[in-house]
Amino acid sequence: MPLKFALAGNPNSGKTTLFNELTGSTAHVGNWPGVTIDRREGRYKGAGEEIDIVDLPGIYSLSPYTPEELIARNFIIEEKPDLIINIVDVTNLERNLYLTTQLLETDCPIIVALNMSDQLEKRKSYIDRAGLEMALGVPVVGISALRSRGTDELMKRAISTARKKRSGHTVLWHTQLDDAITKAYTHLLETGASHPLFKAVKIIEGDIHVAADDEMKRLRDDLKKEFDDLEATVADLRYKYITKHFSRCLKTTQNQNELSFSEKADKILTHKFLGIPIFLLFMYLIFHLTFGENLFSIEGVPSPGKLMQGGAEYLIDQLANIVSGLLESAGASDWTYGLLVDGIIGGVGAVLSFVPQIMLVFFFLSVLEDSGYIARAAFIMDRLLRRFGLSGRSFMPLLMGFGCSVPSILATRTLESDRDRRLTMILIPYMSCGAKMPIYALFAAALFKQHSDFMVFGMYVLGITTAVTSGIILKKFVFKDSVIPFIMELPDYHRPRLRNLLLHIWEKLKGYIIKAGTIILISTVVIWFLANFDITLKMVEQNSADSILGKIGNAIKFIFVPLGFVGKTDGWKSVVAILTGIIAKEAVVSTLGVLYTSAAQADIAGDTFIATIAATFTPVSALSFMAFNLLSIPCVAALSALTSEMKSTKWTLFSIAFWVTMAWIVSFLIYTIGSLLI
Repeated sequence: MPLKFALAGNPNSGKTTLFNELTGSTAHVGNWPGVTIDRREGRYKGAGEEIDIVDLPGIYSLSPYTPEELIARNFIIEEKPDLIINIVDVTNLERNLYLTTQLLETDCPIIVALNMSDQLEKRKSYIDRAGLEMALGVPVVGISALRSRGTDELMKRAISTARKKRSGHTVLWHTQLDDAITKAYTHLLETGASHPLFKAVKIIEGDIHVAADDEMKRLRDDLKKEFDDLEATVADLRYKYITKHFSRCLKTTQNQNELSFSEKADKILTHKFLGIPIFLLFMYLIFHLTFGENLFSIEGVPSPGKLMQGGAEYLIDQLANIVSGLLESAGASDWTYGLLVDGIIGGVGAVLSFVPQIMLVFFFLSVLEDSGYIARAAFIMDRLLRRFGLSGRSFMPLLMGFGCSVPSILATRTLESDRDRRLTMILIPYMSCGAKMPIYALFAAALFKQHSDFMVFGMYVLGITTAVTSGIILKKFVFKDSVIPFIMELPDYHRPRLRNLLLHIWEKLKGYIIKAGTIILISTVVIWFLANFDITLKMVEQNSADSILGKIGNAIKFIFVPLGFVGKTDGWKSVVAILTGIIAKEAVVSTLGVLYTSAAQADIAGDTFIATIAATFTPVSALSFMAFNLLSIPCVAALSALTSEMKSTKWTLFSIAFWVTMAWIVSFLIYTIGSLLI
């Protein structure tokens, strides 16, 4: 039976990076708390051993205040791993060792991994590992998970440590709580309780998750007469011990007045007035390099994203031509030709042609994330957004929303209050997730060629602005409680690691390919069928208003007429695209690809489709259409996650109604004001 090791440490200490390094996994790594929401497992196969590695959520202590802290503690106490690898960020030694002092009170074998040792070297500092190991009484190994340093030694010592039994030890011995802890410990030991020392300390603290019998309650009541706040007393004693016995193991040769590189950079990047403009400039450069027609306005020099998208279009066009030729030579029926060429290649190809640009956006965002800058962006925006009802801690899930709404909604579990969780979940879909980028890319290519970077950047800003506005409205009329204070620690800057960047990109690419081969493919086939057959299942003229989809779209298009993107003849097509977008936002483009192509066209997924979109929409109606898809109901997967996390049908229905209402109002304002100005 394989050994089971648990990774435990503070948020942002490098746990998930180490997990990926040991297991070859591709768990998401980010420079902010709350990236690991639930525990995840992988297998280490080095050193001739098979070991199950469990990555627990980041926690500051084993006194649970948030759901992720309870998940981590329950695993350690109830499932009894063979070893705890305690990851400690050496650049924040004292704070990280607070959790270590609590882990030492359990009976689990422990090894301490001093992570980010390379960052400490840059500060001209080092850890006296032998001295710290003697002071802690458990093995200590220096590592850099990001640079793959020291992990082999860590696992060798971890395996040998896991085979040795260990009893808990506390830094609270020989303090004013010594007698009380001894009594509680002895009592629990006699009753056969697991982890008796850990539970003894928790009973004295008044931890609600540890049951106390009458004798233990009397002991605690007696202590209350002497100490006003036992939990605060215990915390104070821990930090005093850490400062006196552990902190002296941190040695430095750096001038105390000398600023580190990160401190120098933050004087500019997190400046009170310059911080937000610099952040917006970085975001604009990303969209310019990805969606811009010409690189820095140099005529004839396309941006990297435009070049990649053109290559993808060419390949899809060639595939369409080959399949078309084969079907014609084989004498295929009209419906077979229409399904394969117009339906599958036209629909799925319309989505895949924009995948290179989407991957490029994620590459640039991963660079910012791995470098440590994204955490600064959260810090910068926190000062602004807290005025509008958003908790600073809430901004972390919102940032994750730029990748995908599903993990972002799940990340709200890290928030301490129901108020913050619900408010954040309602606002997350306003962040432009990767699934919405094909919509922007399509209209950028069709109608905004000279200003495509500004257009895409503007859609992201529109989402953020709507989130801020919604936050103000909801704070004033729905969520009237005060915002919980938030303290955030900024990691040091470091050079992004190519392996991590490639893993991020591969995970996104794999997700798109799987979605294109399953959800998008199936929905495309269904859409083609519904757009080519009437309710009697008789084949009608391709993409006809007499088709099943045509009837559905025409029946409800009156709702969308004031928004400008519903034409007199084939406006039902854009309405249907919005409906299929609830399945997956990429399906909006694949639906348009099916409905706006025909067997008579030569370029199925390329210039002809884009030209048709350009002829069907105006710039203003296109902006209105994109805004509605950005702000309305998210995909089914996100909606399912929200229903699960809200744990309330009332709040789920309220969220849906709020999204649709805000989407309609914003789209109406865009079309009305835009029509007056243009």
